[in-house]
Amino acid sequence: MTSPTPPAAPTTAANPPLSPLARALNAVERLGNKLPDPAILFALLMVLVWLLSWWMSSMQFTDIDPRSQQPIAIKNLLSGAALAAFASGLVTNFTGFAPLGVVLVAMLGLGVAEHTGFINAGLRAILAVTARALLTPVLIAVGILSHVAVDAGYVLVIPLGAVMFYAAGRHPLAGISAAFAGVSGGFSATFFIPSSLDPLLAGLTQVAARLSADPGAAAIVINPLNNFYFTSASALMIVLLGWAVTDLLIEPRLRKSTAVDGDPAELPKIEPLSAKEKRGLLMAGLATLVAAGLFVAAVLPADSAWRSPAGELAAAAAPLMKSIVALIFVFFLIPGVVYGYASGSIQSHADIVKGMSKAMSGMGYYIVMAFFCAQFIYAFGQSNLGALLAIKGASWLKDMAFPTGVTLIGMVLLTSVVNLLIGSASAKWALIGAIMVPMLMQLGISPDLTQAAYRVGDSSTNIITPLMPYFPLIVVFCQKYVKGAGIGTLIALMLPYSLALLVGWTAFLLGFWALGFPLGVGASYVYPVP
Repeated sequence: MTSPTPPAAPTTAANPPLSPLARALNAVERLGNKLPDPAILFALLMVLVWLLSWWMSSMQFTDIDPRSQQPIAIKNLLSGAALAAFASGLVTNFTGFAPLGVVLVAMLGLGVAEHTGFINAGLRAILAVTARALLTPVLIAVGILSHVAVDAGYVLVIPLGAVMFYAAGRHPLAGISAAFAGVSGGFSATFFIPSSLDPLLAGLTQVAARLSADPGAAAIVINPLNNFYFTSASALMIVLLGWAVTDLLIEPRLRKSTAVDGDPAELPKIEPLSAKEKRGLLMAGLATLVAAGLFVAAVLPADSAWRSPAGELAAAAAPLMKSIVALIFVFFLIPGVVYGYASGSIQSHADIVKGMSKAMSGMGYYIVMAFFCAQFIYAFGQSNLGALLAIKGASWLKDMAFPTGVTLIGMVLLTSVVNLLIGSASAKWALIGAIMVPMLMQLGISPDLTQAAYRVGDSSTNIITPLMPYFPLIVVFCQKYVKGAGIGTLIALMLPYSLALLVGWTAFLLGFWALGFPLGVGASYVYPVP
């Protein structure tokens, strides 16, 4: 794979007129572009909640609030007392927002690992030793694995996928589409390595679950690894689906219709690992093994401090389960630092701090969005609108008597449609979860299962929405090889993956649920937990 061998030159097809599907996607793009920024959207929704609470506070409802066993009442948030309480709690609403701290702490460790080059070198090492016949599944798997570094997959794995395919004599756009399917289509999957998405979504799920009118909901604690077994098992399914779509559908179509016409002198080449990078990876791997061995030795004893008072490791009260985010931080910080010193990419502790600072600077937008999201969640909970909606929605669903499987399919489809308009995973779940989690709890469906259904729908349509922040960047990657590539080119490439994931992954979730396989650590399928 040292010198690229371009694929056989295919015939160039004239651009056909837009299909009904393409026109529909263009309409979705136009509609999505008119939506306000998610941060402003939360602010507008908060104002809407205020107005609705004022209007509905004078209404009387016969629905019983199980928390008080009295008819539920809407609280007027525009009253003097409510506004004073909101102003006095503005800061604590933000600082107490569950997902904020866990995401920032996890990103400190990940930021160091990315800044020192550990993640970059590790992904290149995996791809460099891959046989041509296994290039597709390994590339998709590496894309899934890249989630631990949040956005590293978009800026590293996807362009590397094109380089690897081109060097192997395969169509580079097939490499881009396969990598994109792994990085973004499989965004909620993981190869037994937690990512920052796990605590982020779990934190929002916990906030949403505590909006329930059920008296026991206020004490609910959602484990950050509540979907861990399901997402880990999903990774293999996504690799197999993506492999089939790439090799049987996408690449044959590309070879017949899309010529590689980029300037050969400007086409990128994969750089082999240097001796320093290899030494850094070796030392980082050894350091990680030593740290993991010491940690396991500390956890295994029956009287370990990491266990709950009852001696359990997986119980919610166990310090181990409360330390998941801290462990993500440490187990990326250690190899990141060791790699940096061993490879020479960092020279002093100041470089480590620089990596953390760089990661935090990249979280600026998330922090702004989290501020407005926290205020919206507070207002929504205080107003009782969520409780009323959950009780009435649950009553309607009970009357309709939909089987649980049908309800889960509806949850997946709802999320996949909303995902076309709102790109941020956390923004979508804050909006959808605040309504759906309490509502489905009333039907006996656990927050853990509702979150799993959300993750399926969210990931499946990531790869076909131009509103996804990195979508334009992927188009630029395509244009390096095919000058005329555009948004339509990428959507046409990714639509088969999206449909395959939507159908296959939903069926996989239903099978997981039907067979009773555990969703994750401390997770349940039903509410209340038996």
